[in-house]
Amino acid sequence: MKVALIDYGAGNVASVERALQRLGVESVTASTPKCMAEASTLILPGVGHFAALIRALDERNLRAPLLDALHGGVPFLGICLGLQALYDSSEEAPELCGLQLLTGKIRALPACVKLPHMGWNQLRLTNASQLLEGVTPDAHFYFAHSYAAMAGDGNAGAVATCTHGSEFIAVLENHNINAVQFHPEKSGPAGARLLQNFLRLVA
Repeated sequence: MKVALIDYGAGNVASVERALQRLGVESVTASTPKCMAEASTLILPGVGHFAALIRALDERNLRAPLLDALHGGVPFLGICLGLQALYDSSEEAPELCGLQLLTGKIRALPACVKLPHMGWNQLRLTNASQLLEGVTPDAHFYFAHSYAAMAGDGNAGAVATCTHGSEFIAVLENHNINAVQFHPEKSGPAGARLLQNFLRLVA
């Protein structure tokens, strides 16, 4: 199996690549429309600002081939900002349109808690999950974000939530589109199991 990591110039591609290598999986970077169109499995690692990701996708002409791939059923895993990009828009950059695959707006976590939400936290399973199969209920995952898709606001495909000031969507499974708000590549054995489950689903 060969997995294409979408490289928009600012993501944590290298760390995800290393995590896949530890699982014995080869990956390539996809940074052109041609690479995107040829991919059979896509992962979008995202860190940083919503505007940086969306503008980079548009400047590199990657939005259309990415949407074509996802509408065509290509398996996809979005990580952190890669989850947020699936929505209509974000309060972090309200002037920009997201990929608009999921309805709703990404919102800021409440200012009453320490931001960014950085470190380990637990999930609350809300629906049956293929990505979390075999992951123990007390498992912790590594988060690093200040914005999120709030629970109850654009919930299509949500299977697990997390709470930091407010309850937000932590795991999405919507047909071929999967996404997590945390970083599985930094989440130890639980993160490795999630990546294995995704790869098993697309094998």
